[in-house]
Amino acid sequence: MSAESDEKPLGSRAPAFVQASRPLHLSWRAGIFVVGLAIVVAGIILLPLPGPGWLVIFAGMAVWGTEFVWAQHVLRWTKRKVQEGTEWMKERRRLRRERKAARSAP
Repeated sequence: MSAESDEKPLGSRAPAFVQASRPLHLSWRAGIFVVGLAIVVAGIILLPLPGPGWLVIFAGMAVWGTEFVWAQHVLRWTKRKVQEGTEWMKERRRLRRERKAARSAP
């Protein structure tokens, strides 16, 4: 089973009654966009300041990801890169421990 098949399907996660009405769905999407944009802008403002700027930006992307496929793709790519970076760091740590153990062995 691949990682792609374990993930939620792409697309809108709006309630069915919202998706049933085109004007309501467009309003819903506009609202999601504005809320996500406000969160992302707040994150960008926090980047040079002490605070969780990147975390806030990703929270805004997660809000967008509830409605927009492009944001869902960005979030999946980011998750993959974070997992790859975590595995790389674990491997570096393991190799460093092995080298240290080899140096201290008689």
